[in-house]
Amino acid sequence: MLLAEVVRTSEAVSSTRARSAKTESLASLLRRLAPDEVEPAVAFLVGRPRQGRVGIGWATLRAVDPPPADEPSIEILELDRAVTELQALDGQGSGGRRLGLLGDLLARATAPEADFVRRLLLGELRQGAVDGVMTDAVARAAEVPIATVRRAVMLAGDLARVAAVALTGGEPALDDIGLDVLRPVLPMLASTAPDVATALAELGPSQVEWKLDGARLQAHRRGDEVRLFTRNLNDVTERLPAVVELLRSLAVDQVVLDGEVLGVSDEGPEAFQETMSSFGRRTEPPGGASLGVWFFDCLHLDGDDLLDRPVLERSAVLDRIGVPRVPSLATDDLGAALAFQAEALAAGHEGVMVKAAGSRYEAGRRGAAWRKVKPVHTLDLVVLAAEWGSGRRRGWLSNLHLGARDPDGGFVMVGKTFKGLTDALLEWQTAEFLAREAGRRGHVVDIDPPLVVEIALDGVQASTRYPGGVALRFARVRRYRGDKDPADADTIDTVRGLRKGLR
Repeated sequence: MLLAEVVRTSEAVSSTRARSAKTESLASLLRRLAPDEVEPAVAFLVGRPRQGRVGIGWATLRAVDPPPADEPSIEILELDRAVTELQALDGQGSGGRRLGLLGDLLARATAPEADFVRRLLLGELRQGAVDGVMTDAVARAAEVPIATVRRAVMLAGDLARVAAVALTGGEPALDDIGLDVLRPVLPMLASTAPDVATALAELGPSQVEWKLDGARLQAHRRGDEVRLFTRNLNDVTERLPAVVELLRSLAVDQVVLDGEVLGVSDEGPEAFQETMSSFGRRTEPPGGASLGVWFFDCLHLDGDDLLDRPVLERSAVLDRIGVPRVPSLATDDLGAALAFQAEALAAGHEGVMVKAAGSRYEAGRRGAAWRKVKPVHTLDLVVLAAEWGSGRRRGWLSNLHLGARDPDGGFVMVGKTFKGLTDALLEWQTAEFLAREAGRRGHVVDIDPPLVVEIALDGVQASTRYPGGVALRFARVRRYRGDKDPADADTIDTVRGLRKGLR
């Protein structure tokens, strides 16, 4: 099939806000694809080539601008092969070969195709075919239950591959996708609760855990082979040799654990950004701090998948195999839970997690059965643009335009802030924003792709000033979230939902 069909579908999806219309457009395309075209086409439409990051930037694409072709001729598999070749280019002379390959490809592209390819390679193709909509489309096109597709995606961690399996093998083939030790699964995520009382009232008997402000880590072992993955499923095994040795020391043959890596010193836990900095150095952090690991869940043990077992049962497995544990308390007593939260805060941690005692591990889902409770209310938003500062901040990009994720695609602006920015952070973000500059409107610099930033706030109020109908009250920057992609940002519905919870 020609790439033009994918581009037309992309345009149709981006032209409507109706989820049903998006789903039907995508399903119609999926039904017409050849079996070997499904995986690359789905990957293109969700904006993530199956090869991963390609390493193409604005400077390279600006240097390649041939006139558009009159008629489409590029096939889906041709673009897929070209992406593979671009990613593989390395070493002396690779820059010239990259320009030549891009030039040959874009010279055959029509104007809509060239725009699609450029945005795809830059990682900024956001036309509304988000994972949830595409998952629905796969289920409709393959005529299989949506729950079956969702579970397969959770376990495989690869929507494009699951789409190919669904459309070629149907429900039986999807049922064969299970947890595969050494292959990461999407982590279960938590919803937010305003306080412990609310969480316990809604969940009943629960396991309350300290919420560590660390880096999520999924640890796999099969025999002597160990693999460690971040929440984004990146392999970081070589960066954490002590964790590898810990896994190898366990009296098990196969295990999959979920936990947190955290920098600690004599003064207590390090700030998140320090942990992430240590993570990136591949060496022990300076100043007497060290990276430790604490686990809070077990997904698999010696041939048995534990995802559908209650959280209390999975926690008992952690005790049995003897791994470092995130402190936890099984209770339905509010007084005990509040005292436990106070201990976590006194130890320098963020707050607590409250997990329903019977909850399963729903990989890849932000489940209502897990609630995070933090005394400081925060949102993970994206920086869409920034304004040049004045006075002391002259010469720096300062006032941030903040957006929440629209589940149907794109972002919705919900406020601005310049609070919480140190000089060092101003200098860093100015350089980072200019590298991502997508255009200017007077003193405003548009940023694409956006960066995820954690924002603390005192409240959310109704407002006609911003498209989302709400505005943040006393918003201030806590930190940039280099471990999160824009797709991980909080949704506009989450922001709206905080209006009542923060009063």
